[in-house]
Amino acid sequence: MTQQNQSPIKTDIIIIGAGPCGLFAVFELGLLDLKCHLVDILDMPGGQCAELYPEKPIYDIPALPVCTGQELTDRLLEQIAPFDPVFHYGQMAEALEKLEDGSWLLTTSEGIKLNAPVVVIAAGGGSFVPKRPPLSDLDGFEASGAVQYAVRQRDRLSGKRLVIAGGGDSALDWTVNLVDIAESVTLVHRRDDFRAAPDTVAKMRALVEDGRVTLHIGQLKGLEGADGKLENVLVQAAGAEAPDALPADVLLPFYGLTMKLGPIANFGLNLEENLIPVDTERFETSVPGIFAVGDINHYPGKLKLILSGFHEAALMAHAAHGIVHPDKKVRFQYTTSSSSLQQKLGVA
Repeated sequence: MTQQNQSPIKTDIIIIGAGPCGLFAVFELGLLDLKCHLVDILDMPGGQCAELYPEKPIYDIPALPVCTGQELTDRLLEQIAPFDPVFHYGQMAEALEKLEDGSWLLTTSEGIKLNAPVVVIAAGGGSFVPKRPPLSDLDGFEASGAVQYAVRQRDRLSGKRLVIAGGGDSALDWTVNLVDIAESVTLVHRRDDFRAAPDTVAKMRALVEDGRVTLHIGQLKGLEGADGKLENVLVQAAGAEAPDALPADVLLPFYGLTMKLGPIANFGLNLEENLIPVDTERFETSVPGIFAVGDINHYPGKLKLILSGFHEAALMAHAAHGIVHPDKKVRFQYTTSSSSLQQKLGVA
């Protein structure tokens, strides 16, 4: 949908980013009767959780002992459905302009124009791409699925010989969670020291001790195979004269993401190492009327946890209400007694 020659769409809040924090912001804003339009570069909601980790277990969401990234996204969408948010998928927030009345005009890469008193940036780390290993001839193996940077369909790895490369949470989480369905799992890291959660590291080492996972200390050096079919991953240990050939059907390199703010960097905000500083009372940026929640913001003591972003969204919503409706007071209500929510859910 394009709207280049039409009047701007007016709303209360523009949210850039439809990941978990952006979605939960819709809920908190909806409790205050604020309407939201969301813009996201992806063609679906969920951000990194849905795009890169749809089947990766998440353990730190209150009241949910474990859920996948996709399950969390689905539950959030169900939670915000009563507030009728409008999504603009597959579009980048390209330009932001302050109008004479103090409101904001945001233009997307598809020409959609949105006008609102408040803008909330919930764009995670910005646009993101996986870091590729420094190997030649990756394209053919990537195209065939022999090299994958995210596990989007766990069952498709059943019965496969897997080589997982990396030393962080993603590499070790998937090592632990794929061992039961794969024919074999080999974890490759450049040193015998890991950055993942201590509990996951302990689980991985127990699997190695039991012979269910092979740990190979070394660097990726190459791939062997033809016509997109992977046969071996070459790994060379420090001091070794030649690399070892590890039989593999699929290589899963988890070297993290390269983050780029994109056009957000040109919005006139103060930036600190590609993050947006905010206050911890309102989570407002250096520009009044523009807020930032989730991984994209920065403040002393910041923890990059989804639950932290949920807390930030709640405080942001009350501050945003004061901008959208400066003459209205917010009477604090527990969510259990919110008349707005009860009416939306049809239980009032």
